[in-house]
Amino acid sequence: MLSVDFVRNNLETVKESLKSRNSTLSLESFENLDKERRSAITERDNLKAKCNRLSEEIGALMKAKQKEIATPKQQKVATAKIRIKELEQLIEETEAKLSNILLTIPNLPHESVPLGANEHANKEIHSWGNPRQFDFEIKDHIDLGTNLGILDQARAAKITGARFSILRGLGARLERALINFMLDIHTKEHGYQEVLPPFIVNSATLQGTGQLPKFADDLFKLEKSDYWLIPTAEVPLTNIYRDEILEGDIFPINLTAYTPCFRSEAGSYGKDVRGLIRQHQFDKVELVKISHPDKSYEDLETLTKDAEVILQRLELPYRLILLSTGDMGFSASKTYDLEVWLPSQNTYREISSCSNCHDFQARRAQIRFRRSSGGKPEPVHTINGSGLAVGRTWLAILENYQEADGSITIPKALRPYLDGLEKIQL
Repeated sequence: MLSVDFVRNNLETVKESLKSRNSTLSLESFENLDKERRSAITERDNLKAKCNRLSEEIGALMKAKQKEIATPKQQKVATAKIRIKELEQLIEETEAKLSNILLTIPNLPHESVPLGANEHANKEIHSWGNPRQFDFEIKDHIDLGTNLGILDQARAAKITGARFSILRGLGARLERALINFMLDIHTKEHGYQEVLPPFIVNSATLQGTGQLPKFADDLFKLEKSDYWLIPTAEVPLTNIYRDEILEGDIFPINLTAYTPCFRSEAGSYGKDVRGLIRQHQFDKVELVKISHPDKSYEDLETLTKDAEVILQRLELPYRLILLSTGDMGFSASKTYDLEVWLPSQNTYREISSCSNCHDFQARRAQIRFRRSSGGKPEPVHTINGSGLAVGRTWLAILENYQEADGSITIPKALRPYLDGLEKIQL
């Protein structure tokens, strides 16, 4: 969340930022409410000063036993106090409305982010690995998994509905192997602390990381409660430090977690309805850094490289993309997407999104620190990224490691997690 002072003092900058993000949000109501609030504060403060002055006069008059002169002044004080109470109520109401508006304003893009209306303005930073050249007809992960008996979407639809899947046998073991492999790399080599957070959170937690109020339709809410299923582990991990002031030389705080994630995909409009690309329930290993403001963009680079290592160890071709202003998420100031090669689609698809949210989430969640003992608290910076989306890694392995007979070769890095298994086959 941007601060009210920042928006007030940098209106044109914020308006330009909204344009660059293709936002239709108008700041006219903010400007009007802010003027109303400041006018009310000025009137209230003037009336308080007047009351203080009159009270002193009344005290002197009463001491001099001039009650007849003091009485009209007492009536003026009483009238002023009624108006002060009305003004304080107005100030409280306008501040609440201003806060609601601030919750809908997206983060400001970092100066290094390319300007552009959509994904066509994104910038490729680098690529890694060469897509495999097949000498047989390529199958997609749905046909491969179904034929091997490790993926069952038909029965999942019967149990729940569309966009759910059952992984069976070696399909389920492969998913579990990927989770353990990712967590081992991030905890043993990259220095993250593993966390097992709640998979259900309250509204304040979702507001803290920017999912509420704007993206309520993309979430699953538990009826008759203030509980929601998490869309990503970023939400509980970041909010561990909500409403806290952090002390000492502790940055960056590196956290990782495996969780299932739940998204309604309300805005997907029928995209990727076939297969595992866009599911209502999916597994993910998340990376979060609570960062010192002076180091956060360096920490973003580190976190992104940590996610890249997983793809490199699995020998999956990918590319790194810097998103444009019009393609970034609501809370991000700068975002890199990692896109893995999918042979069946002859293109790269997102498998991780790594973002620096600057102080945007920290302001909403009130996560602060002091630069020195006794110093004024200020917001930290928060960084997050997938390390990686497990289901998309699963399907990328099936497609990139498929063989002519429909079997799947297991990447060498994963074999220790599958008792040395080299192939999934009938």
